[in-house]
Amino acid sequence: MGVSMATAGEWVERWERQQERYAVDREERFTVIADVVEHTTAGLSRPLLLDLGCGPGSLAARLAARFPAAEIVAADMDPLLLELGRTHYADAARYVDTVIGEEGWTDALGLDRPLDAAVSTTALHYLPEPVLLRTYRGLASLLRPGGVLVNGDHFPPDTSPCSDLTAHVGRRRSERTGGRPREDWRSWWEAAARDPELADLFTERGRRRPAHGESGGQMTLCRHAELLRRSGFAHVAPVWQFGDSAVLVAVTGGATGAGSPVAAGAAGEG
Repeated sequence: MGVSMATAGEWVERWERQQERYAVDREERFTVIADVVEHTTAGLSRPLLLDLGCGPGSLAARLAARFPAAEIVAADMDPLLLELGRTHYADAARYVDTVIGEEGWTDALGLDRPLDAAVSTTALHYLPEPVLLRTYRGLASLLRPGGVLVNGDHFPPDTSPCSDLTAHVGRRRSERTGGRPREDWRSWWEAAARDPELADLFTERGRRRPAHGESGGQMTLCRHAELLRRSGFAHVAPVWQFGDSAVLVAVTGGATGAGSPVAAGAAGEG
């Protein structure tokens, strides 16, 4: 079910363009996530990073370019997107096919040591709350003391009037900075389905029923923070926001060491 380099390159490039419709200041969000990873892993010779819901490897590729010594594991459940990533961004990460949040999903990751950072962008919002809580608990157990979970996504405020305002601000920002690409999520998938080279991957994709049923929807930032604290994270805070697009960071408790947020801050790094 492999695809050619040319085909993978075409569909990943189109994926990148259509995703700009949905993530406000997408490249800046990626950069902020990498900034947090840099701060957390300062002084580590071979940091271990996990990209959750990696899709075709967009975030993993940017992290690999910025941290060439890092070991990156990229996890997703979509066979088509994973194959595009494995082909187009082959050297960026080790790609793992697993259903995030399912019982035992972390076993498939094949980790040989604690994670230094887990990252995600516009991927975890589809998880229903009980599954998200289980996912957060699993991540807390995989991260070293002082390790971080960095989640870039859309987090609406607690009240509807403010939610409408933040969404509007984000849309206007998107229009000012890059316009609206003609291809959206639905049209990308419809076009990809017509590519004969992707037919087997679409067949496999169709065999896999949604693992978690209905989408979890968009939970507020405060609700995410509450779930993270219930999961064992000691500190939770947003580090960047524009409209309802934000980067939320959760830090595990325990002793701090080289590269942890506390140690790096004390040394004047990051």
